[in-house]
This record gives sequence, C-alpha cells and structure tokens, in this order.
Amino acid sequence: MGEFKVHRVRFFNYVPSGIRCVAYNNQSNRLAVSRTDGTVEVYNLSANYFQEKFFPGHESRATEALCWAEGQRLFSAGLNGEIMEYDLQALNIKYAVDAFGGPIWSMAASPSGSQLLVKFGDVEVFLLWYVLCFMINLYNSQGRILSLSWHPSGTYIAAGSIDYISVFDVKSGIAVHKMIVDRQYMGVSKRKCIVWGVAFLSDGTVISVDSAGKVQFWDSATGTLVKSHLIANADVQSIAVAEQEDSFVVGTAEGTVFHFQLVPVTSNSSEKQWVRTKPFQHHTHDVRTVAHSPTALISGGTDTHLVIRPLMEKVEVKNYDAALRKITFPHRRLISCSKKRQLLLFQFAHHLELWRLGSTVATGKNGDTLPLSKNADHLLHLKTKGPENIICSCISPCGSWIAYSTVSRFFLYRLNYEHDNISLKRVSKMPPFLRSALQILFSEDSTKLFVASNQGALHIVQLSGGSFKHLHAFQPQSGTVEAMCLLAVSSDGNWLAASGTSAGVHVYNVKQLKLHCTVPAYNFPVTAMAIAPNTNNLVIAHSDQQVFEYSIPDKQYTDWSRTVQKQGFHHLWLQRDTPITHISFHPKRPMHILLHDAYMFCIIDKSLPLPNDKTLLYNPFPPTNESDVVRRRTAHAFKISKIYKPLLFMDLLDERTLVAVERPLDDIIAQLPPPIKKKKFGT
Repeated sequence: MGEFKVHRVRFFNYVPSGIRCVAYNNQSNRLAVSRTDGTVEVYNLSANYFQEKFFPGHESRATEALCWAEGQRLFSAGLNGEIMEYDLQALNIKYAVDAFGGPIWSMAASPSGSQLLVKFGDVEVFLLWYVLCFMINLYNSQGRILSLSWHPSGTYIAAGSIDYISVFDVKSGIAVHKMIVDRQYMGVSKRKCIVWGVAFLSDGTVISVDSAGKVQFWDSATGTLVKSHLIANADVQSIAVAEQEDSFVVGTAEGTVFHFQLVPVTSNSSEKQWVRTKPFQHHTHDVRTVAHSPTALISGGTDTHLVIRPLMEKVEVKNYDAALRKITFPHRRLISCSKKRQLLLFQFAHHLELWRLGSTVATGKNGDTLPLSKNADHLLHLKTKGPENIICSCISPCGSWIAYSTVSRFFLYRLNYEHDNISLKRVSKMPPFLRSALQILFSEDSTKLFVASNQGALHIVQLSGGSFKHLHAFQPQSGTVEAMCLLAVSSDGNWLAASGTSAGVHVYNVKQLKLHCTVPAYNFPVTAMAIAPNTNNLVIAHSDQQVFEYSIPDKQYTDWSRTVQKQGFHHLWLQRDTPITHISFHPKRPMHILLHDAYMFCIIDKSLPLPNDKTLLYNPFPPTNESDVVRRRTAHAFKISKIYKPLLFMDLLDERTLVAVERPLDDIIAQLPPPIKKKKFGT
C-alpha cells in the first residue's frame, strides 16, 4: 500500500438530526425519511440502500407526516401548517401550500393514492384531493387527533386521539364508532392515554399503539376491544403493517422494535391469531417511526440511525442481503479540502467551519503516533443568514475561495491570509441564474468555478482577483430537468463530468464548451467519480460496489475496466453495505486509484492481478519473513485498511501525506438527549 503520514482528524463535530418519520413506497421500492431539522431523504432499497436524493431542511419546517401518493409523488406536512410536494427529478420543492388550519400532526394517503387525509391542529380533519383542493370536512373534534389510517377499501378511516379511537364513514363524514382506550398502566390509572398510531386492516380490525405501552386490537364493526398486549414500560410510538397484512412492526420509546405475525392457532388449524414473535434492540433512544417492506423491518428515531432488519424467512438467498444495516451518515460530501494550504472546510446545517491542520517535526516507524508541534487551528466560523439549511459547499484548492448554497441563495467569498490572520470578503451581486446550487466544484488551478443548478444547468464561472465572470452554461437536454448531483473536473481543467439522478454520466469539453460524450447507462446510481490526472480516465463507483474506468479521449471503457467486468470483483467487496463516497489519485503513481467508504480505505493497484473469491481480500500480504518472490506472487490489486472509521473523508494532501476525517459513533451518542432510564437488575 505504501507508507503515508496520516492526519487523523476527529474535531468535525457533526451530529446528524434525529429521524422523525419514514414512508415506504412498494411500487418503486424506495424509502422516504424525514429528519427533525426538516431534511427529507430518499433511499433506493433496490440500489443497495443508497441515499439517491435529499431535500435540505428549514428551521421553521418541523415535518410530522410523510407519505407517498399516486404516481410515486411524495408529500410532507408539519407544524408550520404547510403541505409540500417534492420534485424528485429537479430535487426541489415543487410547491408548498399553506392549509390555514394550524399545525398538521398527521397525514395519510388513500389506498388509491389519489386523496390525502390531513389532521389540522386541534380542530378538524380534512379530506383532500392530491392536487390539494379541499374536499370535505370530515369531523369537527374537540381533541387532538395524532394518527390516521385508511381502510384498504377507502370507505372508512380510523383516527387515534387522546383516550379514544374514532372510526369515520368517508362518504358521510360521520363517526360510526368511538372506542375508549384503557388508561390502566401496570395496574395504575394514568391521567391520559395517547394513541400514537393506528392501522386499519381489510378484515375490519383496527390495531392501536399508545402511551400506556400497549398494542391493542379492535373490532371496528362492533367498536369493541378484542385483544391487548402490554409490551413496554414506556410509550409505543409507531406502527407499520406489511402489504399482505400478515405481520406488523411497532417501535417503543425504550428503543425496542417488536415484530408481530399472524400465525395459525395450531399446526393444522385455519384459524389464525396475532403473536408477538421477535423483539429487536438496535436503538439506544426512542423509536419514533417504523416501516415494513416485503423483506425487512425499518426503524428510525432520536439516535439518528436508520436501521434495516431483514426478515430471514422472506429473504430467498441467505447472503449479505440478509444482514442488519445501520445507516447513520449521509451519502454525500460534507467536507472539502485545500491541499495547498492544508485546510479543511466542514459543512453543518447552518454554518461552515474552516480549520488548518496541525503539523509535526517528529519522525517514527510505521504505526507510531507522532506528537504535534503545532495544533490544528479553527480559522473561521461562517454562519448562514436565514432559516434554510446549507445544500452544498466547497473550498478552492488554493484556499482563497469558499462557495456555498442554500435553496434560495448562492454565496461566494474571497479569503485573504496575512500571517496568522484571515479576512473574508463576500462577492456581491450574484447573477440570478446562480440562485441555488446542488453541487459546487473548483478547478485544480482555482481559476474556474463549476456550479450545478437545480434546473439541470451546469454553469462555468471564471474567477480572477476578487471578481467573477460567467463563461458558459451547459443546458439540459430538451424536455428534461435532471438535477446533477455529482461533479468531477480534470486536473488540466479541460474536462467536466456530471452525474444526474438517473445514473447517467455526461462529459463536457470545457475548452470547446460542448458535450463530448455520455458514458453508457448503468442500472445503479453513481456514488462517486473522479478524473485521473495523467490519462483523463474517468473512474466511476456505483451503489452496487462496481467500479468502472472510462477513457474520456477514446470515449470507451479502458482495457483494465473490461478485464474487471469479465473477471468480476471479489464477493466480499460486492457485499459491502456502505457506498464509496470519494475517489482520488496518487500524483506519482498513475496505476493507483484511492477510494473509501465509511468503514474502509482502499488503494487499487491496476498493475497487479485482481483477487478471486478464494483469495483473502482484506489480508493480501504474506508474513514479512517470506521472500520477495512469494510476496509478489500472492499480492493482488486491492490494499485495504480498516483502521479509520467511521470515515467521512479521506484524501491525499501530497504524495506522502493523507488526511482522514473520522466521526466516532460514541461521540455522537454523547451529544444526544439522555434515553429513558431503565431499571437494571440488582440496582
């Protein structure tokens, strides 16, 4: 692998926002996730659970409800009283409508997906067309309704409130039943019992979860309680039912997820009953929301983890797809680097931090930790104006420019350094077409700025002194508005590669200002890409862990890439569950490709043979006492290190120096609010 001096950085104080609600779309096999800061993420479960889209949050947008509607349309609603639809192609909010009914606590799409059921404030429930026209006032309640569920036929609605559950007839808008919930909790009568979630089954059964720690089954035809399960000493906060209605999952405030299944009473009986089969403890804090896909149970909560627990009986092939997955960090770049000045720019929701790396004059052998002769310096804290979250940011390689964007504004700053002092000057009067950006990238010589807008255009800006000049805009193909999520520029500044949400990669000639070629389409989205400095080969990583090398001058895949696809990658490489998020190259070793995901750093040496499935992937080196001939015979192309994790960023500063930015999970948990205190045995 070679010997590097590594700057091990752990002062990126990043804490992901907690998960508030999730919504699963069975048609597209996608999962929408809403976080407490208003951010909405979309995961493609068919593409190795890759986070293919995200919509930045807003300080005033506390999302309380998320649902999919007809035509794979995504809606959200929250305490600010707005209902929003998201544009999944342009990656922006298509429109937001103020419902003028106060805070929205719950929302559910009808079985046909053509209507939305929305609960406003403490007053009333409305049935809406999906085009957001008010249709009918279903019920004027005196209490707060916190949960809603449609009957699969679309004729009845169940609503969970405080101390009772109501069943409404959709056509008349009249409550046909009002079922009183038992306030008893561990033998003690509580003052109130909050029904946090309800699920309406096709046989008329209503399943409720409440603050008394109970899961209850109700007969909607008679309005009577059929069965009750006490499963927790705290609130049961969420419920999700499988499409076949043969199982459901609930999440508790204790961090436990329970799985219920509909099983026969006896081995030969046709009569079935609901049985609690499996408890799972994969969260440290309360589970705020759950979802049920055909093959997995999905949960999220305050501890920021998105947990996917496969159902073993539903997984046909018992391979790595049957393993537990925990997604904590976003699958996009939050860190950029100025190699010349050894600076790191950290992106947070509402501010940026600029740090200068420390230095040392000490020496040592491989594996030693060297003392710093100069500590890392926090040079700049740049706070955004307004309530919008930062979408993207970047610092130029020379360290003299910083650019970032929110949903409605684009900011460009010029930095000046005098000894240990730094001054910042904002470039004013940005043109209207630079109102917002999804991705920002500087050229290697810091003279050009490339901006991908949410309208599908790619802008090239010339930077000189403290001013800028717009050179050109590559417009999207007619009839398409595809957001470009990833950018890569060659070291000579002649080529620009852009990847969109449909997994396509376009390569532009910056000198001639025209489209050069389009890389052949692939079924899985791009997670990272970069252009090699000497050969102008474009290296592309996809969410299924495949890596391709495409020659830009020749407009075809390289011989090495064809060999890789013919032989195939090692099965352990393909079974990794975190995407490659960064690719770079060694300036003096053109055969080396450097890349990393959250749990490994890898150097691919294209001059060595590929490992087969019988070869050790993570331990390619024989003992040091072996001869050089044996070592060369047993070595293969993949050199992998798992020392640094979770790894958010890793790149070369020079040919002998690496920088690695880690974010230990224990540091994140330490900054979360305390979980519910549980009494332990013997205390």
